[in-house]
Amino acid sequence: MQRYLVGGAVRDRLLGLPVKDRDWVVIGATPARMLALGYTPVGKDFPVFLHPQTHEEHALARTERKTAPGYKGFVFHADANVTLEQDLARRDLTINAIAEAEDGSLIDPFDGQGDLHAGLLRHVSAAFVEDPVRILRVARFSARFTGFRLAPETAELLRSMVKAGEVDALVPERVWQEFSRGLMEARPSRMIEMLRDCGALARLLPTLAPVCNGEALASLDQAASANAMLPVRLAILLQAAVPRASGSIVGDTTGIEAACARLKVPADCRDLAVMTGRERDRMQLQTELAPAQALALLERCDALRKPERFRQMLEAFGWLPSFAHHQPLLTRWQRIQVIACDVDAGAVAKVVRHEHPDQPLRINRAVRDARIAAITAIAAHPDAEMVVKNQ
Repeated sequence: MQRYLVGGAVRDRLLGLPVKDRDWVVIGATPARMLALGYTPVGKDFPVFLHPQTHEEHALARTERKTAPGYKGFVFHADANVTLEQDLARRDLTINAIAEAEDGSLIDPFDGQGDLHAGLLRHVSAAFVEDPVRILRVARFSARFTGFRLAPETAELLRSMVKAGEVDALVPERVWQEFSRGLMEARPSRMIEMLRDCGALARLLPTLAPVCNGEALASLDQAASANAMLPVRLAILLQAAVPRASGSIVGDTTGIEAACARLKVPADCRDLAVMTGRERDRMQLQTELAPAQALALLERCDALRKPERFRQMLEAFGWLPSFAHHQPLLTRWQRIQVIACDVDAGAVAKVVRHEHPDQPLRINRAVRDARIAAITAIAAHPDAEMVVKNQ
């Protein structure tokens, strides 16, 4: 029985990057042997065990055979006779098919080290086409390793997989898992561009693919460089699916909603993207608001109950080119939200109950009036682009 460090841990160490997770492949062992050594079984589809002390994953060496379309259409074979080279051969990219023995020596049958030095994302074998998730993984790696380029033969394989309909077999949850991870990489635009170039973006997000331009991708990368959170990054990307204002100040979020539905995007990301699209043009065009109108916008965005989401919307606006000359406006909205949220609704309610004990319906009106009064106070300091009219 021998074990080898494999995958991202080896790759990242060779690239001089921090190693987060260490995964091992075990040669010459059986499940019974692993259990006897105190390992804990955790694998569902194939034998994977947790080390009794380190809790690092140890998978028995295996081969796989394609039996049906999609990423689940595989039969796995794992036993003590599967070699290390056979296990490495089933991996996606050469840079992920390097193993490290416990003495530090490297086993690299597909010249992954050469591709690391050359900055090349290259598939290991023709079996690459059997797993459509690899389209998303390669695109994600492109977003992470910004100095790497896609090998021409691998690019051709991606296109052939899309044409063969393999990408259509992916379930939304699996797509979102990879897509969201790609959005959180250093240059998420590279993932979008790769998916667009191979045709996968049009199949996965048909409402976004035709309108996703360089301007939108540049904004996305700028937000990534500032370590923006996932909901903000998605909201920025999906603004490309909102038509420019034409007579209405309410953004048409049909494209955003369709994209989120196709990927079953979590509610926090979906709601921010939709709200950002809906309010984008209104924020730019209505730069002169009465205090009551300003409060109505906060209420419409649920900014008093969910202040962080409202701040994330303003953050997303800040990265859009259309807001380049509206930064003071965004700053003013931050102040308005803080002032409105600072109104002590409980204290106001206590006063109303004391003065009008038989009129509980006055409470909501009184709280709202207190917030409007607080917002009105900003009118005395018109030091920003938006003017809150004192009326």
